[in-house]
Amino acid sequence: MPLSLTVLGTASPHPGPDRPCSGYLLRGGGAEVWVDAGTGTFAELQRHTDPRRLTAIWISHLHADHSADLLAAVYAFAYGGLTPPAPIPVYAPADCARRLAGFLGRPDVRFLSGVLDFRPLYDGHAVQHWNLRLTSRAVAHDTEAYGLRAECQGSVLAYSGDSGPCDALTELAAGADLFLCEADIDAHREGEQRVHLTPEDAGACAKGARELLVTHVGPTLSREEAVSRAALVFAGRTTAAREGDTRTF
Repeated sequence: MPLSLTVLGTASPHPGPDRPCSGYLLRGGGAEVWVDAGTGTFAELQRHTDPRRLTAIWISHLHADHSADLLAAVYAFAYGGLTPPAPIPVYAPADCARRLAGFLGRPDVRFLSGVLDFRPLYDGHAVQHWNLRLTSRAVAHDTEAYGLRAECQGSVLAYSGDSGPCDALTELAAGADLFLCEADIDAHREGEQRVHLTPEDAGACAKGARELLVTHVGPTLSREEAVSRAALVFAGRTTAAREGDTRTF
């Protein structure tokens, strides 16, 4: 089975009508992985698969627009009749389970273990599910954050998560068939930490990839503007991620 990517949500920093926050369904090699669980994406996930079929969940970082719908998943799996046949592995920064438990007012995380199996990410973390290999790289953000490289039978997807310009993004994108990359901001402000990408940054980081798919476009940009600016730097096929679209490669 080739790699496929279904876009569940792309909005930043909050959802809008018909536009959830960041989330994707990655399929390949017999595996189905929910990549980022931004607000509104659990509902969209159910349009494309039964959540009980998930092989794993992968979370780039713990900002709400990438992780908040884990709470919806907990309710569905624990109380909503969608209990998975075995706890689903969740690859996420180490504090993920504690934050979920705290939101629910629970003193420890053990009650989650019946439905979710939390496994902390680190730079260079690699795991194989069937014929799908997932490798995580630490990236430059204002919290612990990771980008992803997914490989299956010769096909490669790279995903930036949220990041400022950094070598890890360029390395993740090198040789990828598709680089799914944020272009959140219009410009960097002088003196501020660079924790997001401009369209030009996205295009530069993508230069080793065959194709660029722009996502997580923030409120200071339109998707069309982000794509056109990124394409000027990337000089390859550049398109915008849109909710409901599926790409196979």
